[in-house]
Parts: sequence; C-alpha cells; structure tokens
Amino acid sequence: MINIPWTGRLAFRALRVNKMRSALTMLGIIIGVGAVITMLAVGTGASRQIAAQVQSMGSNLLIILPGSTTSGGLRMGAGTQPTLTMADADAILRESPAVADVAPVLSGSAQVVYGNQNWSTVITGTTPSMINVRDWQIASGRSFTPDDVKNALKVCILGQTVIDNLFGDADPVGKTVNIMNVPFTVIGALAPKGQSTMGQDQDDTIYVPVTTAQKKLFGTPFPGMVRIILVKAKSADELNNAQSDITGILRQRHHIGPKQDDDFTVRNLTQMMQMAEQSTKIMTLLLGAIASVSLLVGGIGIMNIMLVSVTERTREIGIRMAIGAKTWDIRLQFIIEALILSMLGGIAGIILGVGGSKVLSAIAGWPVAVSPLSIFLAVGFSAAVGIFFGFYPAYKASLLNPIDALRYE
Repeated sequence: MINIPWTGRLAFRALRVNKMRSALTMLGIIIGVGAVITMLAVGTGASRQIAAQVQSMGSNLLIILPGSTTSGGLRMGAGTQPTLTMADADAILRESPAVADVAPVLSGSAQVVYGNQNWSTVITGTTPSMINVRDWQIASGRSFTPDDVKNALKVCILGQTVIDNLFGDADPVGKTVNIMNVPFTVIGALAPKGQSTMGQDQDDTIYVPVTTAQKKLFGTPFPGMVRIILVKAKSADELNNAQSDITGILRQRHHIGPKQDDDFTVRNLTQMMQMAEQSTKIMTLLLGAIASVSLLVGGIGIMNIMLVSVTERTREIGIRMAIGAKTWDIRLQFIIEALILSMLGGIAGIILGVGGSKVLSAIAGWPVAVSPLSIFLAVGFSAAVGIFFGFYPAYKASLLNPIDALRYE
C-alpha cells in the first residue's frame, strides 16, 4: 500500500536540498500564473466597462438619421439633408407594434451662463419620452410634461457635468440659466451616466423641450423638423421587427418609390454596442491564451529539472527499490515533487498577478477586474502542468533496474 503522507514528506525533503534550483524551477510557473491572472483581469475589466457603457446608452435602441444631400455629384453622407419630423416619430410609435417608445431630438452646442459662471455644452431638444428611451433617471426635480412641450416652455434639465461646472455642490433646481441669452428655469437634474463607448461625456448635456429648441434656440428649415429620432424596441427580439417597421413607415410617409433610395438611415445601436462588447471578450480570451504559453514553458522547465533530478538520484532510487519500494512509490514521489513545485509557483503567481493588476490599474489607469474564476483556472492549470510534465520523469525513474541503479556513479 502506498504511504502518501510519508512520500510527500520525502518529496518536500528532496526539494529543500536544492532550494535555489527549486525556486528557479518555480519561476516559470510564477510568471505564467501571474501573467494569466493579470491579462484576464485587464480583459475582464475592459469588458465590464464596455458592458456598463452599453447599459448606460439604453437598452434595445435604434437611431434614425436623416438623409444625405448630393452636390456636384458628391453624396455628402447621412444627416446632411433634413428629412425627419416630429410627425414621423408619432407615426412610428403609433403604427409599429414592436416599438415601445420614441424620442425626437433637435440638438446643438451653445454657451450656458449662470451668474459669473459659463459652460459650453450640448443642448438637446427632446420630449419626456427621452428619459424612458435612454433608461435615464431624474436625480432631483422633475422631467418634462406634455404641456411643457406643447407650450414650448423655457425649462431645462441639467446633466451632472453641467451642474458641476455651473453650480458646484449647490442644488440647481429652481435656478435660472441663460442659454443663448434666453433665460431657462432648471426643473430637474439627470443622474450621472458617465462616458459612452465612443468616449463622449453623456452627462455634459442640457435637455429642453423639443419645441422650445425649434422656436427659441436653433430654428428649423420647416416646422417640426428634428435631427434624429431615437427608438426603443419592446425587447431585444423585436429589434429587427422594429427596424423593418420603421423603414416601411418612413418610406411610405416620405413617398419613396420602390426603386428609390431611402432618405433616412436606421442604425441598431444595441447591436453595435454588443459587437464591441463581444470583441472585448474575444480579446480577453486571446490575452489569456497568450499568457498561458508561459505556463507551458514553466511546465517544460519542471520536466527538465525533474529529469536531471532522476539522473542525480539514481542510486537513491536503487536503494529504495532494493529495500522494497514499489514502482508506484517511485512514480508518486516524483509526481508529488513536480506537483509541489507547480502549486507553490501557482500560489506565488496569484500574489504576483493580483498585485500586478492593481499596480497596472494605478499607473496606466486601465480598468481591471480579478475574477475568482481566473484564479481557479490559473491554479488548476498549474497543477495540471505539474502532474503532466512530472509524470514522464516519474515514469522513467520507476523503470530503473535496481541493480543498475545501485551501480550508477
């Protein structure tokens, strides 16, 4: 019967005899496990950040852009020809069963003044449904009402970045700000959302009723014109149906013939964001796979040292076999030695990987997230490496002839 505790103590004793060699052998595993954990932490952190940004954009989103102009035979691109109206938005909500809500938008940049403070930001003319479409929250105050839009009232809701630059820590609700020299009463404050996936500060904005933006701020070439229309589908499964419905409704409303090009563009923002998130996940797997190569190299190092150890301890093996040690006693001793090297290296690698992730985050400012799964995979893989690469030296040692081993010099 194999005495595992005694064999384990024998393996520890053999490793302590050559401390420097054991430490150098573990170095490959330490670097490998540390690299795997660090790379996965960077990739997971980036993936979580993109997921948060996708969520902040709103769920199940479609964006409708106006058409393009043609000048001298050159098409100028989407958005250069105003073709969308508030009536289009109403028709989409009314006629498409796949659409949950719509928000027409007329936006532009302007200087905002409060007291002796001023700030240049994006003024977004929209309707009360924007809060629902963008999955935004009102931190304080209230949102627009249909009457605010109907009467083109001079009221506004501020994003957190605007509040910080104009009011500091003071409550802006009830105060009056000047937008393009027009006084607006602040009726609410938006909850912070942070940056979008394109790096834009989503909190650097002011919402005003779309009719107010049309009549008192930016003007329009024709009544009811808007720059874009945001659409929220009822679910992710309904996105394609909503997109198809929108295309049909707008082509009919804009009197576009069967062979004519659309004077608008419908883009699926949710799918674009999800593709970015999926790309980051693939990057995480690639980083982990590349880092795992160092674990393989560390395992080869363990096998190399264990083979050297077998050669050096040939007489010891012969003595043990001569006094009754079985084949599996010899194999188990060398397998345990390889396993100890890989496991101790794995533990040190965890410390290196977690610490390296924190340092990388502090120095480079990258988002990192060390997951328990990455630690489990790294340690499990290091143990598997120890067993796999330790088996051949152990197998070779167990096949030695006791008489030849005793004669070995």
